[in-house]
Amino acid sequence: MTPPYAFRWTGALALAVLCVGCAPTEASRTTGSASEEGVPEPSVPVGPFDYQLGGGYEPAPDVVAVVRDSSDEPAPDLYSVCYVNAFQTQPQDLERWVSEHPDALLRDADGAFVADPDWPDEVLLDVSTEERRGEVADVVGQTVADCAERGFDAVEFDNLDSFTRSGGAFDADDALALAAELVEAAHALGMDAAQKNAAELTYRAHEQAGFDLAVAEECVAYQECSAYTDVYGDAVLAIEYPDTLDIPFEEACADPESPASTILRDRDLVVSDEPGHLFEAC
Repeated sequence: MTPPYAFRWTGALALAVLCVGCAPTEASRTTGSASEEGVPEPSVPVGPFDYQLGGGYEPAPDVVAVVRDSSDEPAPDLYSVCYVNAFQTQPQDLERWVSEHPDALLRDADGAFVADPDWPDEVLLDVSTEERRGEVADVVGQTVADCAERGFDAVEFDNLDSFTRSGGAFDADDALALAAELVEAAHALGMDAAQKNAAELTYRAHEQAGFDLAVAEECVAYQECSAYTDVYGDAVLAIEYPDTLDIPFEEACADPESPASTILRDRDLVVSDEPGHLFEAC
């Protein structure tokens, strides 16, 4: 799910550069610590959360964490996750990528942009070489730095699975290499970093790239939840949608393999006062 956001071209990236190697804060960097069972202890609070990529609104009283788009503001006094499309462009930003970073866009043998089949207005970023990964990391890193400056506690890096849509132009190793750069930048700013997609890579995503938690869409519907919880424990924010969940939500909540923080949202993620809004939490 990748609603529009606007890259913030600010001087905040300098903060990330200055903070490389800084010690993370206790409040924001506890996810990576191992429990007695070897499962990381979450820094994200366990409980109801809300996935507000379609626009921010007042969370329900029992909500403890909120995910919002990078163009939005964090939820006051709640654990706030900033959504960033890290491996594909956002539709309104394609022109900027073309004019300022054309080599960072993936093209096919005929020179045409390679788009996500499910999101045809999103072009894949080319992470096939160290040089191109560095360029992508610089651009995306500016958004991450802006999220940190505005007070977000964590960042969700969407489309780790873009390599599966690249036609072999790059592979999982390339995607994880970029992820490691982005996670390092987030950690340098005191932020947790969330894996998004590529359930089959979860162990490597945590061990090699350093992700602290996961944002998992439809893991109940596609029977992937244990791939995330086996690695991140309770540090999994799971979103289900009524059009793909073929069992009652109450049954999904009762399933012991469902993450402790699982919610049901409408597919368009509309704000609370718009028709079609749906929010339920286990």
